[in-house]
Amino acid sequence: MNTDTSPTSLRVERIISNLLRWGVFVSLILLTAGTALCFIRSGDYGCAGGTAADFQRLLTEHHTPLPPLHDTLQGLLQFQGGAILLCGLILLIATPVLRVAISIVAFACEKDRAFVAITTVVLLLLILSFVLGKAG
Repeated sequence: MNTDTSPTSLRVERIISNLLRWGVFVSLILLTAGTALCFIRSGDYGCAGGTAADFQRLLTEHHTPLPPLHDTLQGLLQFQGGAILLCGLILLIATPVLRVAISIVAFACEKDRAFVAITTVVLLLLILSFVLGKAG
């Protein structure tokens, strides 16, 4: 069992820990704020009223999974709930992916070629799954 507690190793563990902690925390804030804005600003449901049928329609309507980047950025500038929700979800998905990328750099600094190769394959598989998921 490897008990490497070098200063570099501890620093990398701290960076990864903070990345995961803050990524999830900021994502939670964005998701909560986006959800609240969607309910507050909509006339179909939430504080402005609406019926159970309106809520059911909202849940069953087909929405495009990802709007164009320009629309999302414009929505952020206008504090639109959907755009804020989307950013929260993207951050939540990106956090563990960034963790894998940081691990590649850490293993490369330690000159551990086997783990660099394994972790690179994991990162490539993650990216491939996003590309195939978008295509399908």
